[in-house]
Amino acid sequence: MLTQERELWQRGIRYIAGIDEVGRGCLFGDVVAASVILPVDLEIEGINDSKKLTPKKREELYQIIQEKAVAIGISRVDVETIDKINIKQAARLAMKNAVLQMAVQPEMLLIDAEEIDLDIPQISLIKGDAISQSIAAASIIAKVTRDRLCEEWDQLYPQYGIKQHKGYATKLHREMIQFYGPTPLHRKSFLTNILQPTLF
Repeated sequence: MLTQERELWQRGIRYIAGIDEVGRGCLFGDVVAASVILPVDLEIEGINDSKKLTPKKREELYQIIQEKAVAIGISRVDVETIDKINIKQAARLAMKNAVLQMAVQPEMLLIDAEEIDLDIPQISLIKGDAISQSIAAASIIAKVTRDRLCEEWDQLYPQYGIKQHKGYATKLHREMIQFYGPTPLHRKSFLTNILQPTLF
């Protein structure tokens, strides 16, 4: 998980930001991105792609990352913007803004399978959240942040089961959309195969 970071540290690059987003494939809610700079030579035991961790382990690692990180940036892009500019551009915007939120300017960006519009050297890593500790840390911060938002959204729209499926296109979620119709937090551009246009 530290191969890429160690290579950069050996070149004298100290402030390496791992960047990832969560919620790209959801039918509901914001896309959330995080950017995390961890201290040189810090190795966090058990860190991995957030999707491979239990909710309890994610919460534990979230606290460790919050305590140990040199800097963290978090950004959300809302449903209206996702529908306007498309999810790929919205995810990139969230990642860019997460970097801009950081109190420390990174010298290098490690990004999970993406490129973002910033004048900072960057490396795109396929499955980066499974091979880079920095990206995995960003994945965990973004995932826990979005899961907490899902709990809030679930209270607004309890009949849709958001807390359970986190806005993804599960059978239950699709059935609830068909039965109740979309909420203002559903991504209308994602629902064309689920609803008739007259229901928008």
